Amino acid sequence: MSRIMNQAAVTMNQIQNKLDIIGNNISNNGTTGYKSRQVEFSSLLNQQINNLNSPENAEGRLTPVGIRVGTGAGLGAIRLNQQQGSLIETSRALDAALTGENMFFQVNRVENGQEETVYTRDGSFYLSPAEGDTLALTTSDGHPIIGQEGPIEIQDGFDSVEFNDQGQLIVTRGDNQAAEAELAIMEAVRPSALEAQGDNFFSVSAEADADEIIQAYAGEGAVIHPQSLEQSNVDLSRAMTDMVAAQRLYQFNSRSITMGDQMSGLVNTIRS
Repeated sequence: MSRIMNQAAVTMNQIQNKLDIIGNNISNNGTTGYKSRQVEFSSLLNQQINNLNSPENAEGRLTPVGIRVGTGAGLGAIRLNQQQGSLIETSRALDAALTGENMFFQVNRVENGQEETVYTRDGSFYLSPAEGDTLALTTSDGHPIIGQEGPIEIQDGFDSVEFNDQGQLIVTRGDNQAAEAELAIMEAVRPSALEAQGDNFFSVSAEADADEIIQAYAGEGAVIHPQSLEQSNVDLSRAMTDMVAAQRLYQFNSRSITMGDQMSGLVNTIRS
C-alpha cells in the first residue's frame, strides 16, 4: 500500500472514533446530568527524509533540509466537559440538582455480584422498598444512594419528604419535621481522571489512588438546588457542526485512497 493510502486509512479509522463520540453526545442531549466528551487529535509518528547536502539548499533556509512525512493522525485525548448544565424546575420532591462543577452524588452499584462505588450528576431519586418497613433512596435503576452514614434509608409512615439546599433529606411525620439523612456529596479534584462507566456513571480506576482524584465536598453554602434537575451540557449546534466537519474530513481521506489507487493503476498500465 502506498504511503498516501496508508496515511488516509489510519486517519479515517480515528475520524470514525470521533464520529462515534459525537453521535453519543447527540444521543444523550436529553440525559439528565450528562457531560459531553470532546476529542483532541495529535499527529502520529513522522519520518524525516533528508536531501543531499548542498550549500545552495541551506542558504536562507530556516527549516531542516528535507521533508517530514507523517503516518496520519490519531486521537490524542478524549476530554470530559465538566461545564455546568442548565437547571430545570421539576417541582418533584426527590429531584436534586448539584449547584457546582466537579461535584457528584455517590452511588452503590452492584453488578454481577460485584459491589462498587460510582458517581453521577443525575439527581432524579426514588424511594424503593427495603427490609422491613424501611425505604431506600435509590437511582431510577434501583442503585442505593450513599449518604453521610452509608446507604440512605428511612422508616415508612411519613407524610412528606424533600431535600433542602444542604443535601439533607427532610422528613415530615405529623407535626414533627427532621433531617433523617444527608447526601454524601463528592468533589472531583482531578475530574479528567474519572472513567465513564455507562448509564451516566463515573468511577475511579482500581489502579488509581481514589483520594487523589475525588474527595468529600468540604465547601460551605448550598450544594444542591431542590426540586430541580441539571440538563445535559451538550451544545447541539456545535455537535452538529463538528459532525459535518468530521464527515467531510472522512470523505477527503477516502478520496485520497481512491486517487492513490488510480495512480497505482496508471503506473501499472505504463509499465505494461
